Amino acid sequence: MIRILRRAVAAAVLAAAVPAAARDVADELAAQARTLVGADQGVYVETEAGDVLVAQAATKAVHPASVSKVPTTLALLRRLGPQHRFTTRFLAPGPAQDGTVAGDLVVEADGDPFFVDENALLVAQALAVRGVRRIGGGLVLRGPLIFDWSADTVAPRLQRALSGGAPEEAWAAVRAARGESAGADAPAVAFGGGRAASAGAAGVPLVVHRSEPLVPLVKALNGYSNNVFHPFAASAGGVESVEKIARESVPAAMRGEIILTNGAGAGASNRLSPRAAVALLRALAAELAKHGLALCDVLPVTGIDSGTLEHRLDGPGERGVIAGKTGTYGDYGASALVGAYRSRERGVVYFAVLDHGVPVPQARERQDAFARALLAAIPGEPWPYQRSETPAFTRAQVE
Repeated sequence: MIRILRRAVAAAVLAAAVPAAARDVADELAAQARTLVGADQGVYVETEAGDVLVAQAATKAVHPASVSKVPTTLALLRRLGPQHRFTTRFLAPGPAQDGTVAGDLVVEADGDPFFVDENALLVAQALAVRGVRRIGGGLVLRGPLIFDWSADTVAPRLQRALSGGAPEEAWAAVRAARGESAGADAPAVAFGGGRAASAGAAGVPLVVHRSEPLVPLVKALNGYSNNVFHPFAASAGGVESVEKIARESVPAAMRGEIILTNGAGAGASNRLSPRAAVALLRALAAELAKHGLALCDVLPVTGIDSGTLEHRLDGPGERGVIAGKTGTYGDYGASALVGAYRSRERGVVYFAVLDHGVPVPQARERQDAFARALLAAIPGEPWPYQRSETPAFTRAQVE
């Protein structure tokens, strides 16, 4: 009986000690947030189990800058699915005769945000294989297409690339990826410049280009925080749809803390609170998990992926540990870092540091210092992830 009582007492003491230890960690992290980030800045930390460790200015919605790309990524995945490929069709009024297409080359696009010079060269190669050497008219674009990171003047720029005007480095990359000799000439299709009367009837497919799948595509765009996310949001139904999906993905009490008018975060009026930013990270993680994916598949990983996090938090115990998203908008005094990492003690730990009114270099130093304090309090382990070294255009499909 005495032994049983001793065991019961020991178990009770141990049970009481765990919450106390957790409270100690929370108190220490809250103190670190005040000291390292500033008592008036937004910091929020939550464990996989939903335990809130830090909630400093947690409900105050401030400009999140490019952290806005997190809800846009979520909306794109919900709307399109992780394996979605954007299709760009190159059509003519009829088949080529003696190497010449009579009329315009009509490009039917559905919003590919990652069509660059290398992809244009792949299309030019495919046209050459099909015996197309000359287009009697010009190039006509139907539908949205972002070429070389811009949605402006796409038709003349794409026509120039197809007709031999792509940069030499782009052709060198295609040659290297395809194992072609260094002396091979870049493919080029001549354009007549005029417009044929039959151009409107173009319907014969010459080449069909399909982008790489959505997941690696958004991974690359998030890595460099590319602002093509704003026009890209149209593929999710527009920024209004992105905002709607974001609000529906968080608890009701947080919905008023999400304001999105620009899918990339480049507008003046976007707002997120730290706790809403973490809730959106969790919603994105849950959406990815449905497909056997994780945050490291769509967000850059510290010290590994090229771009905004390549040289941040890349020391011992940090490299490869945090999958996150940065945000910077100096004109509005906005700088942010949100992320998640895996820990043995508390499962996945989610955090958001949203600075406002702090010079950007100083804000980044504060964010990294707090992230290091968080990792010291709850050590993390690297994501099971290895960066792909193959160029994005090699994952496109050209038929």
